[in-house]
Amino acid sequence: MEFGSHLNLLTSVVFLPFLGGALLLFLPVHLLERKKGEMLIRWFALAVSLLTFFLSIFLWLGFDSSSGKFQYVERFQWIPGSNFSVSFGIDGISLFFVLLTTLLIPLCLLASWEVPGAGRRIREYFASFLIMEGMILVVFTVLDLIVFYIFFESVLIPMFLIIGIWGSRERRVRAAYFFFLYTLLGSVLMLLALLLIYFQMGTTDYEVLLSNPLEEKKQYLLWLAFFASFAVKVPMIPVHIWLPEAHVEAPTAGSVILAGILLKLGTYGLIRFSLPLFPVASIYFTPLVYAMAIVAVIYTSLTAIRQSDMKRIIAYASVAHMNLTLVGLFSLTAAGVEGSILQMLSHGLVSGALFLCVGVLYDRHHSRMVKYYSGMAHTMPLYVTIFLFFTMANIALPGTSSFVGEFMILLGTFQTNTFAAFFSATGMVLGGAYSLWLFNRVAYGNLKSQYIGFSKDLSRREFMTFLPLVVLTLIMGIYPEIFLDPLHVSCANLSEHLKVLGEV
Repeated sequence: MEFGSHLNLLTSVVFLPFLGGALLLFLPVHLLERKKGEMLIRWFALAVSLLTFFLSIFLWLGFDSSSGKFQYVERFQWIPGSNFSVSFGIDGISLFFVLLTTLLIPLCLLASWEVPGAGRRIREYFASFLIMEGMILVVFTVLDLIVFYIFFESVLIPMFLIIGIWGSRERRVRAAYFFFLYTLLGSVLMLLALLLIYFQMGTTDYEVLLSNPLEEKKQYLLWLAFFASFAVKVPMIPVHIWLPEAHVEAPTAGSVILAGILLKLGTYGLIRFSLPLFPVASIYFTPLVYAMAIVAVIYTSLTAIRQSDMKRIIAYASVAHMNLTLVGLFSLTAAGVEGSILQMLSHGLVSGALFLCVGVLYDRHHSRMVKYYSGMAHTMPLYVTIFLFFTMANIALPGTSSFVGEFMILLGTFQTNTFAAFFSATGMVLGGAYSLWLFNRVAYGNLKSQYIGFSKDLSRREFMTFLPLVVLTLIMGIYPEIFLDPLHVSCANLSEHLKVLGEV
């Protein structure tokens, strides 16, 4: 076992948020004055999330970048007396998804310090985020398909509550059901596929399945069943309608988690399961994925340009960026896969920061309509500077994290399909259109005093929420090698695995 395995480091990271969320529900805050009780809840939740992040850093520090095998592997007997066990482990692909999750959760809690409407149920609000963090970490680390499916779907429950209870408008319940039903119905076929795999192979252990390829004819059917589930989570056209609706109604922290982490569950599922387990089908259906992803990139970018709600603009931009990662992923080259993973990490930072930017304005003026805002540079110069930085990162300005990811995606795709690379690149041009137009309308011009009064600039808490995202976006853009090193071997092994088994 590798560094930290004797200390159960990985399972400590995974299960600490569950423990923190459960303890939070039993804190004796009723013995305290109301304000002191609410402050205790906030600080306790933040402390648990920061401790989880701190522990996850040791996963990175002790990670062996020269190995493509799963590390920190821990196996548990799930059903006593049976041979059914569950194992957890991470490789270069899942490592950074774990780190992204543990980073964004404390930032979301910090952004929710004074969330409107949560005062009546503040304990449940913060507990929902901690429990959801634990569920997401299980999804990124578990090496069993059945357990993956259980937690892949269970993540819907806390997110459903966050949108439905703490959403910002009257349509929040409708949006919550939209989110829940779309993503749940998409996964029914995946459950049937898992049952077929179990009865065929006698196990759902990922490592066993990886070394025992399935029959070619069954791969096509199973790939489509898995794809039906993952495509909704990405989301791909035509099953993307739930996302803008959910984003608009969700509280700011909910939108950050939705864009920063939950959308990655679909692409992670494709990388972890669809490509290596069904290599023949993955190569066969590559033209289908290319076609759907390129249409989504162009269509959602054009749709973003005509939106009037700031959250909808960023939501449609998220769909475009996530579909671009699919193009790189199905280039089936090491460069394309590495670029896709890097772009997903970058999207988690940049898109999350843009939703926080919208949340700052909404907290002050309770509106997200672009037409009410103008001239924010006059009253909120620090805010406008940060908004400009993430706008530039969103359009992949060189020196930011998105540039490295998108460049590698286009590089990998160009090696296999120049047509797909050309049309995918149009998303970068259209991205510049909607991103710069949004920033220009909000930041410059004259103040619309009939709608918006004086706005105070970022508070210290808000600035500290943005600071880690700014630093990481710059580091990833200027020196991406520290992020690419752990990815190289895992992505090269995946690409080679596809070439060998896909040609059989």
